[in-house]
Amino acid sequence: MAVPKKKTPRSYRGSRRSHHHLKVPAIQPCPQCRQPMAIHRVCPACGWYHGREAVPPKAEAARGR
Repeated sequence: MAVPKKKTPRSYRGSRRSHHHLKVPAIQPCPQCRQPMAIHRVCPACGWYHGREAVPPKAEAARGR
């Protein structure tokens, strides 16, 4: 197995790890109810996605039980 002859400097190590950071989630308002939602996901407040109702909202589903 190969063993390095010199210690890797912090700047080299940091440059290699420059893409290991967390990314901010993309949030936008729902076009139907204006509640914040993740892009390309069904709105948790109203259940709409891409101009149609994809799933019943959580509040209505809980009342129906």
